[in-house]
Amino acid sequence: MDSSVVFLLAADAILLLHVLFVAFVVAGLVLIFVGKVRAWSWVRNPWFRLAHLIAIGVVIIQSWFRVICPLTTLEMALRSRAGDTVYSVSFISHWLETILYYQAPAWVFVVCYTTFGVVVVASWFLVRPRPFTKLTGQGAI
Repeated sequence: MDSSVVFLLAADAILLLHVLFVAFVVAGLVLIFVGKVRAWSWVRNPWFRLAHLIAIGVVIIQSWFRVICPLTTLEMALRSRAGDTVYSVSFISHWLETILYYQAPAWVFVVCYTTFGVVVVASWFLVRPRPFTKLTGQGAI
């Protein structure tokens, strides 16, 4: 297999990972509130909630400091290494990039991400996660 194909496949895999990250953050918040209404106990899992909070926190901090997401940087580097233009027209890339990347001034993203983060923090209080438990040799206490 040609090395450029390997780099393009790796870039598509990074793009897919990026889309899954965004889906985790967005769908996670929706599912937390739906889970409250439907009494789903898993939405109160403290590890899920902490991971969700950290995920949006990283996005907010990146936007405040105008840091390009490392996944975007890695994907672009892989595409460049393959000799491709950034954001090729492969099937996967075309649709995932259409969903993930859109044009707006930087301040719009900062406001949107921060507002979303405030709602995620509010969800911590509106849909309380269970307390963290300590693990021992006997299992959870």
